[in-house]
Amino acid sequence: MSQQSRLLKQLESARSFSKKLLADFTEPHSWTHQLHEGGNHALWFVGHMGTTDNFMLSLIRPEWSEVNESYGSLFGLGSQPSSNIDDYPAVDEVLAFMDGRRQRLLQVLEESGDEQLAVQTPEGAPEFMPDFASVFETAIWHEGLHSGQLSLIRRSLGFEPLV
Repeated sequence: MSQQSRLLKQLESARSFSKKLLADFTEPHSWTHQLHEGGNHALWFVGHMGTTDNFMLSLIRPEWSEVNESYGSLFGLGSQPSSNIDDYPAVDEVLAFMDGRRQRLLQVLEESGDEQLAVQTPEGAPEFMPDFASVFETAIWHEGLHSGQLSLIRRSLGFEPLV
């Protein structure tokens, strides 16, 4: 299996699991339910995944990155989740942003061979992302980290485990 194929499979698998976790969040209060004050919630997770994929695009295909300052402040690194759903855009809008950014990221990967995956990331990229392949690897483990949080939020709302 090629590096590209492996990365595609893992990105798709991580997102598929996240989408299954999110399927139970149907009531407005569930989207901003926090395990503790200031904790991440499902809506923050959705926006954060989209914002992160957008950042990844800024490193490997900057022209496909979307400048959205409000999403950056709501969902970016260091943002503080609010339990008030009115502090956020509509859930469907944030879900569409997450899905759209992932589709673009997958499109870049589908167009990349080993040579492109070995290209160094631009100056200013985090040290743990030295090349394009590591950007995609980071997207995989980063989603896994936050989907673990999402799993705990689901359970605290009384939803059955997926596994």
